[in-house]
Amino acid sequence: MALYVLKFGGTSVGSIDRIRNVARRVLRVQAEGHRVVVIVSAMSGETNRLLSLAREVTPVPAAREMDAIAATGEQVAAALTALAIQNEGGRARSLLGHQVRIQTDGAFTKARIKAIDGSKIFSTVDAGEIAVVAGFQGVDEHGDITTLGRGGSDTTAVAVAAAIGADACEIFTDVDGVYTTDPNICPSARKIDRISYEEMLELASLGAKVLQIRSVEIAMKYSVPLHVRSSFNDSEGTWVVAEESALEKVVVAGVAYDKGEVRVHLVAVDDRPGVSARIFEMLAEKNISVDMIIQNVTTGVEPHADVTFTMAKTDLERARPYLDEVARASGAREVRVDEGITKVSIVGLGMRSHAGVAAKMFRILADQGINIQAISTSEIKLSCLVASKYTEQAVRALHEGFGLSKERT
Repeated sequence: MALYVLKFGGTSVGSIDRIRNVARRVLRVQAEGHRVVVIVSAMSGETNRLLSLAREVTPVPAAREMDAIAATGEQVAAALTALAIQNEGGRARSLLGHQVRIQTDGAFTKARIKAIDGSKIFSTVDAGEIAVVAGFQGVDEHGDITTLGRGGSDTTAVAVAAAIGADACEIFTDVDGVYTTDPNICPSARKIDRISYEEMLELASLGAKVLQIRSVEIAMKYSVPLHVRSSFNDSEGTWVVAEESALEKVVVAGVAYDKGEVRVHLVAVDDRPGVSARIFEMLAEKNISVDMIIQNVTTGVEPHADVTFTMAKTDLERARPYLDEVARASGAREVRVDEGITKVSIVGLGMRSHAGVAAKMFRILADQGINIQAISTSEIKLSCLVASKYTEQAVRALHEGFGLSKERT
């Protein structure tokens, strides 16, 4: 008798009819002789509606109250799903974060899971019931409700699967699995049958929206097999698994893009020891994360350096006052901010052992007349900053250039 964790996203529970579909689906899994734990997100659009109500009351709501409000979306979805299962003749019980005891830190709106007590889940499934757990939420040491950030229900599902030793965690969504790139941009994108944790982690961090990055981190740490599949059909999806020799033969597994970054350019900062350290210390003190970093030194009578880095667009308004402080502290002549950029990336385990991948990527972009503004690399990924207007063109060219439309052999 296997133990499965099945997670359903907002579109999968977006209406009463879809919740009924979820109920029938999980009952089929139970009827096959398995124990079942279900994790649900809020109904599609519900979290945004709840948060907008808070902002109608006050433009800057307290984070603690925002979490108390936002968590109700999953509470409703969990109870409705349990009722739907009961209405189909099954036995189910909804469980909230504090009932399962999903212990988190106190970072409201972006809490991190510290521990999960699986005893309530075990007692439920061992009694023949389906445990329907509200995703996205937990409780801190003071008993306050916390939420895990956007996509947090994925994190709940994988963390619960790890905590209870589930045989697999299936993530049901509105797509058939993980694709070689965004099918909306590239119609020739192909569903990937199997992908490594490392590749999926890179794709998630580089803009792929199928899985939340923290959920992949947990799956990799605790070796939880992930199956990403559609909630609207029974087709096999994509398995996210440990690295396999067959996966290493594929040079590039996918192409990702991220329009959610801005480029910050500090012009002519003082070229002396400690300046770069101070720049990024000041940003870190304000909890502002940076990504790609480039420094160019200009020699002369008074040598200077240009420092360029990228950061999330969502942090820009909060960061603007601090960027002026950083400029003064580093002696920069001016600060330039460019919001019209996109990070385009290729990812693949095979990049470790294949020479010439970078040269090929640069040539593909050059042949399209696309200028590269910055480059960042790791063992299994290569990212380039390009002007946003070239996003679709770059993604299609790279996808075709690395043969991703073809079936793997």
